[in-house]
Amino acid sequence: MLDIVASSFHDEESDGRSAPPAADTDILDAYSHAVISVADTVGPAVLRVAIKGAKGGPGGVGSGVVISPDGLVLTNCHVVEGAKDIRLQDAEGRVMEARKLGADPDTDLALLRVDSARDLQAARLGDSKSLRRGQLVVAIGNPLGFESTVTAGVISALGRSLRAKNGRLIEDVIQTDAALNPGNSGGPLVSSRGEVIGINTAVIMGAQGICFAVAANTAQFVLSELIQHGRVRRGYIGVSGQTAAVPRRQARNAGIDNASGAMVTALEPSGPAALAGLMSLDTIVRADGEAITGVDDLIRLLNSERIGRAIVIEALRRGALRRFEVTPLERPAAKAA
Repeated sequence: MLDIVASSFHDEESDGRSAPPAADTDILDAYSHAVISVADTVGPAVLRVAIKGAKGGPGGVGSGVVISPDGLVLTNCHVVEGAKDIRLQDAEGRVMEARKLGADPDTDLALLRVDSARDLQAARLGDSKSLRRGQLVVAIGNPLGFESTVTAGVISALGRSLRAKNGRLIEDVIQTDAALNPGNSGGPLVSSRGEVIGINTAVIMGAQGICFAVAANTAQFVLSELIQHGRVRRGYIGVSGQTAAVPRRQARNAGIDNASGAMVTALEPSGPAALAGLMSLDTIVRADGEAITGVDDLIRLLNSERIGRAIVIEALRRGALRRFEVTPLERPAAKAA
């Protein structure tokens, strides 16, 4: 018996390794299974987006994701900027011509239509409001020409603001450490449930593990506007903000149900909100009778129907609920590519 024990001990020492505990193996298997499942489910819906410039020269290359079987594709506005011709290629190598249905530089999103192919495998948009920091996410795209690349990470932060190429702030942006590189732009950021919860849009060059995606709820709003109108017409009250938690005690004292709201981080001095009396650090919890649980709610509420019409905005200030009458203006249209 002693010889057997000694022999077993010698074998472990000889290669310097020991078998991982069964619990660790189970965790690794679960993580791998989640990433593999996402790649298998959403990967076929991710396309390579290549453009030719207006003068016929070679253009940029990015990524896109099919969001309906009849050929609607979401990508970044900057990916198809100045495009004369757009060609899409799927994971099987099939090449398809596409045209731009509309673009929204304010959120760096663009909607494409595949000209001929139908019954494409499509991904579904999820609810980005339900996300939490630390949640597993998977990015799929074509970084630096390496097609169908899969990377994984976590959600690092929610409710970030990011400046678009046209200078405007994109609100309610997801920060992730899933590795992204040039060419990932326009590809999906996917939850472990296989739902697209963001459209990858930016990388901070020189930084490690700091990448951004436009939230899926914002993408859903832009998508519906582009389909209906070909552009996004927005109301404007002159605030920047971020989604913030509402303390339960404050919500109870104010008689509201919000667990979160849209906290004002900056105001335009002569904007509608500032003129109405709103201040930085106010947390907007209701507008025009509708609950506001985050920045994306406020963005969607400020649609074309509310331009020029006074609305009541309710906000928490130092725990007290205050009401302000604000008249949204039409936000000046940004020049689409």
